[in-house]
Amino acid sequence: MVKPRILIVDDDPDILDVLEITLSEENYEIIKATDGEEALKIIKAKPFDLVLLDYAMPKMNGRQVCREVKKDILLRHLPIIMVTGKGEVSDKVGGIDAGADDYVVKPFEPKELLARIRMALRRTARDLEANPLSRLPGNISILNELSNRIESKALFAVCYIDIDKFKSYNDKYGFEHGDEVIRETARILIQVTQQMGNPNDFIGHIGGDDFVIVTTPNTIDNLCKKIIDEFEKKSPSFYNDTDRKNGYIIGFDRQGKEQKIPLLSISIGVVTNEFRKIEHVAQIGEVGAELKSYAKSLERSNYVKDQRKSSDIKK
Repeated sequence: MVKPRILIVDDDPDILDVLEITLSEENYEIIKATDGEEALKIIKAKPFDLVLLDYAMPKMNGRQVCREVKKDILLRHLPIIMVTGKGEVSDKVGGIDAGADDYVVKPFEPKELLARIRMALRRTARDLEANPLSRLPGNISILNELSNRIESKALFAVCYIDIDKFKSYNDKYGFEHGDEVIRETARILIQVTQQMGNPNDFIGHIGGDDFVIVTTPNTIDNLCKKIIDEFEKKSPSFYNDTDRKNGYIIGFDRQGKEQKIPLLSISIGVVTNEFRKIEHVAQIGEVGAELKSYAKSLERSNYVKDQRKSSDIKK
């Protein structure tokens, strides 16, 4: 069983030692940092399951670190427990306002701290279900995000993203290469969304080669065009020289007949509530699957937006 990895951050070496001794009672992998800047570098370099973060530190304080982590699309679901040096309300409020998931006050009771850590880890495992390849939020978080958007009654757009010819690629190149395609696709989606989207946009990994982005209608055209452009640039690098030069791989259909299968491309179906009322998550999924299927029927990478009004749809 993989040990949960916890980062403990404090500029006081004695406190770090106390925290390490306390956490050694449980089966955790512990990594330490002594200031906010070091903590942020470590968090961005490797995946963690939880961060214990001191509020008052040099270089960057805990509130600043927490804000930076929570605004990062890939890190925003990382649970942070803020450790304050005193029981002042302002410190607690400041930590929670910055996005901290919980807080403890020094001097802390070891049993209470361990209980809070276990609770945060359980809650994250239940709510996030992060995909181990992409580290993006999984289906529960996706459903929660879609439900929240519907309840807010604000305009939203949901992009359903699928890699074309992925199974044939996996059959020829193997799962390790297929996993790298998934990771690179996730990187493209994150980078493009950060560049072209909104600060509160959401990226999720449904599973396999299926992803979802939740954004707003005004970003869709630029976002989808950029994703397609970046994927088309990257796609040839997934192949050996011969296949790249040919522009296809040799595969077989269900009858065992040889086929020329084009290089990987990407299809996007976009569902919005711009022209029609959307009242439940299942409605988004049904329309998204339909649009994505149509996009896949077109040549190379494409995106298709649903611009039908409610009155255009047969009941």
